[in-house]
Amino acid sequence: ISPVPPYSREQPIFTTRAHVFQIDPSTKKNWVPASKQAVTVSYFYDSTRNSYRIISVDGAKVIINSTITPNMTFTKTSQKFGQWADSRANTVFGLGFPSEQQLTKFAEKFQEVKEAAKLARDRSQEKIETSSNHSQESGRETPSSTRASSVNGTDDEKASHGGPAEAHLKSENDKLKIALAQSSSNVKKWETELQTLRESNARLTTALQESAASIEHWKKQFSACKEENDQLRTKIEELEEQCNEINKEKERNAQLSRRLQELETELQDKELELEELRKQGEIIPQLMSECESVSQQLQAAEEKNKDLEEKVRTLKTEVEESKHRQTNLKTELKNFLDVLDGKIDELHDFRQGLSKLGVDN
Repeated sequence: ISPVPPYSREQPIFTTRAHVFQIDPSTKKNWVPASKQAVTVSYFYDSTRNSYRIISVDGAKVIINSTITPNMTFTKTSQKFGQWADSRANTVFGLGFPSEQQLTKFAEKFQEVKEAAKLARDRSQEKIETSSNHSQESGRETPSSTRASSVNGTDDEKASHGGPAEAHLKSENDKLKIALAQSSSNVKKWETELQTLRESNARLTTALQESAASIEHWKKQFSACKEENDQLRTKIEELEEQCNEINKEKERNAQLSRRLQELETELQDKELELEELRKQGEIIPQLMSECESVSQQLQAAEEKNKDLEEKVRTLKTEVEESKHRQTNLKTELKNFLDVLDGKIDELHDFRQGLSKLGVDN
């Protein structure tokens, strides 16, 4: 059945385009797409019934046919998405708009149509109450008229004058009774429909509350996952920094190992030089004793041979130079020993540092 009859008693009053969704009837939480793409969504006004509907057709399929009642509410759930519950269709419709401006226009039109539907309902109730009161008043007036005719007229007058009036009043009373019965049945039907709407509204409210609770639950889980992700990123950064520090320590250890090998080589060279200096130190006393004996021989030979004076002088010069060299050698040996002791201490401290560094690693 087409949502809009062929004789077009309904006219569109507002049209837009949006993606249509319906709530999943099994879970009452997830949205199910009702259209594969954006379709036309229109407000229609039925002048005969004084009612409003939202209608949307995707090809030959009617995906929205919702009569707007004063109890309906259109809710904006995001900047481009809105929804409303239809208790008659027992579902919740959702619309996704291309822009926030279109969503705002649709929501404003929904509020206008809702107010118009409420006004129409109030007017209908006033008419029903008026007709009901009128029927009650007519029912009360009929006996009084009958009594007046019976009191003021004779039996002949009743036959000639009271008969048509009584028949007219009786027919009017019957019509009012029928109207009253219809209004009562309509009231009962509306009460039943209202109760059904209330029950559907309660179910939809419960579904919306469950949906809101589920949304809050997922928001909390998302926040927890986000915090855990941030913590993991922080840990990864810390581990990367530690890896960089370890690489730097490895490079420093390699440099220290190369420096240690160089120092050990220098130490071996210094030990060889020290050994040579020690050997030279052992020769110095012998040279001193020889120098003394030579001095004595020269002194004895001065008296005998003047020709040897030049030799003696030369020998004296050599002795002085030898003494000077000996003194310099002693000084250099002492300095070298001091330097060597310092290097040995530094090497010892350096070995202790390397041992401690190896233990720490």
